[in-house]
Amino acid sequence: MTQPSPTPSARRALRSLAPSLAGLALLAAAGCSTPEPGSVTRAGEPYDPYEAQNRQVHAFNKGLDRAVLRPVGVTYATVVPKPVNEMVGNFADNLGTPADVVNNLLQARFENAAVNTVRFVMNSTIGVGGLLDAATAFGIAPRDTDFGETLAVWGVPQGAYQELPVFGPSTERATAGMIVDLATNPLNTALDASERRLKRGSAVVSRVGERGYQAGTVDSILQDSADSYAQLRLIYLQNRRHQLGDAQQESYVDPYDDNGTDSDAAYIDPYADDLYIDPYAE
Repeated sequence: MTQPSPTPSARRALRSLAPSLAGLALLAAAGCSTPEPGSVTRAGEPYDPYEAQNRQVHAFNKGLDRAVLRPVGVTYATVVPKPVNEMVGNFADNLGTPADVVNNLLQARFENAAVNTVRFVMNSTIGVGGLLDAATAFGIAPRDTDFGETLAVWGVPQGAYQELPVFGPSTERATAGMIVDLATNPLNTALDASERRLKRGSAVVSRVGERGYQAGTVDSILQDSADSYAQLRLIYLQNRRHQLGDAQQESYVDPYDDNGTDSDAAYIDPYADDLYIDPYAE
């Protein structure tokens, strides 16, 4: 669901309320590059100046998937029923909800913050510590977000496409947001070391399980595509732009705008179609 973007005055107020966090975010996002004049040679392709390095990382990730993640995931999926893995994923998602609330507040989306707070309370209590998504059962859907979206709301450009070792597809802005997200969950200070390990472990187990349950879809992208790198890049960027909604549209700078000509006629947005398949959707 697309949410209304905060006003410029709200953004300024939020920056003043969280100067240290904003400073950290801006430092992290300072490396977000923007297309240089003449850097795009073919219209309709994403901004990917690091493609050579990204393809090397992609080859590493494919090898890791083939040797470890796929066989472990498929074995896990044959042993563990999917509803059980969903409970593991619910537990991990619930522990991540306070970070969503923080980002909702930083985006001036106070209704979303209230909804996620209610979800956390409900799922932590009647949802048996988050194992059951009781809030969704009562019609209270999650308002997922992250600090990458907060940066988009604040006007930080998306930057270049990246593929990270193990973590997979990203952008410079999303990577900066990922780093800051590690510090934005209030539970990180409330949990002890063993509980933090449980939180991280449940998230990893859930994702490995999803790899097994969706083996056919993921294999068709990674193993059966003529160019799995380009295919995965397209799916990720299309999915991410869809997730960000208004925040992305507001801060998105079209690298193919030719400053004065009819760019709408000359450029066809490859990510405009909302009909996509997310191979990692839970």
